[in-house]
Amino acid sequence: MALIVQKYGGTSVGSPERIEHVAERVLATRDQGHAIVVVVSAMSGETDRLVGLARQIDVHPEPRELDVLLATGEQVTIALLSLALHKRGCQARSYTGTQVRILTDSAFNKARIRDIDEAAVRKDLDAGRVVVVAGFQGVDEHGNITTLGRGGSDTTAVALAAALKADECQIYTDVDGVYTTDPRLVPEARRLDRITFEEMLEMASLGSKVLQIRAVEFAGKYNVPLRVLSSFQDGPGTLITFEDDTMEDPLISGIAFNRDEAKLTMVGVPDEPGVAYRILGPVSAANIEVDMIVQNIAADKTTDFTFTVHRRDYEKALEVMNRTAKELGAREVTGDTKIVKISLVGVGMRSHAGIASTMFQALAEEGINIRMISTSEIKVSVVVDEKYLELGVRALHEAFHLDKAPA
Repeated sequence: MALIVQKYGGTSVGSPERIEHVAERVLATRDQGHAIVVVVSAMSGETDRLVGLARQIDVHPEPRELDVLLATGEQVTIALLSLALHKRGCQARSYTGTQVRILTDSAFNKARIRDIDEAAVRKDLDAGRVVVVAGFQGVDEHGNITTLGRGGSDTTAVALAAALKADECQIYTDVDGVYTTDPRLVPEARRLDRITFEEMLEMASLGSKVLQIRAVEFAGKYNVPLRVLSSFQDGPGTLITFEDDTMEDPLISGIAFNRDEAKLTMVGVPDEPGVAYRILGPVSAANIEVDMIVQNIAADKTTDFTFTVHRRDYEKALEVMNRTAKELGAREVTGDTKIVKISLVGVGMRSHAGIASTMFQALAEEGINIRMISTSEIKVSVVVDEKYLELGVRALHEAFHLDKAPA
């Protein structure tokens, strides 16, 4: 008998009718002879509603009390799903994060899981019950309710699967798997049967919204096989696992993109040791995360220093850069918020040369100018003008034949 952890997101449990549908799915899995733990999110829109209520009282709610409020969303869902299972003659028991004792640190609104006491869950599973656990929440060592941040239910499910040594963790969502790129942008995008943790981490960090990045990190660390499935249609989904000899070895598994990029350049900086730190140190001190970095040295012994940040941090970063430019005697600071990042991801890059040149050729043939380039062992990223996003993604999808399954 396999032990399966299933997670259902907000859209999957967004109404009583959908909760009844989830109950049917859970029973179908149990009837196949599996033991099941179900992790659920709050009903879609509920967390936003609760945050809105809090902000009607205080624009900046006290973090501890906000967590007490937000944790009620999942408490509603676990009770409703357990009731739906009982109605169908299935013994089920619901647990909040505190009752399971999902122990976290004390970083309210963005806590991290430290440990799970799975004894009560195991006891119920041994008694033949379906266990329904509230996602997104836990408790710190002082007994305070904590929440894990947006998408935290994915992390709850993976952490429970790791603690219980489950055979598989199934993430049910509103898409039927991981695609070669966003099907809304490229209708020919193909669902992947398998993808490695490494590739999924890159895809998640580069803008793919299928899974929370922390959940993928957790699954990779504890070797928990993850499967992404649709709550609304049957199908095998996409299995996220470690690379092995039996896997197909496509050059590229997918194309990720991020619209939320902005670029800043400090022009005419004196080219001397420590200048990179003097530019980026104040940016880091302002709690702004830097992504891609390019430095160009001119003949007059000055340098142009360019980097990208999240678009929401642009104004703050520009203010910091202008102050630093005066201190360094740089000529000027320029910026651009109308850029995007497009990335090729694939473990097959490790053993194949020519990926970057094929990428650059495909973009050049469409008249797309590349502003910045960044590479890693399994990724090549480029920054281009925002207006070329869709054209660039489609061109690359076609150039690497991602609409066709590996032979």
